[in-house]
Amino acid sequence: MDPDGLSKAFVEHYYSTFDTNRAGLANLYQDSSMLTFEGQKIQGSQNIVNKLTSLPFQQCKHSITTVDCQPSGPAGGMLVFVSGNLQLAGEQHALKFSQMFHLMPTPQGSFYVYNDIFRLNYA
Repeated sequence: MDPDGLSKAFVEHYYSTFDTNRAGLANLYQDSSMLTFEGQKIQGSQNIVNKLTSLPFQQCKHSITTVDCQPSGPAGGMLVFVSGNLQLAGEQHALKFSQMFHLMPTPQGSFYVYNDIFRLNYA
């Protein structure tokens, strides 16, 4: 699969899972993975999922505006940069966000999230 197609498929899977079952994101991370969420650094799959499942809202819907990707290094990694809107249940206005993923290949032929940086964009 081409990098653009792969990154778009990853993004659709990630946000669909986030919006419906955040705990299901655990298999996308490994112990070496790091999430920086609004400046807070969290390492390891279980710690990352604990953070995501403890966010102060139960329901949300991501609407993706852009997905950009680049190959990353000789190991076959990929950088994926996402921008979009995040609609929280019960809120009138959507929040704008940006998120960057550094995906690395697994021996099984899939990818995992090595780095993940999330920021809300305040205007």
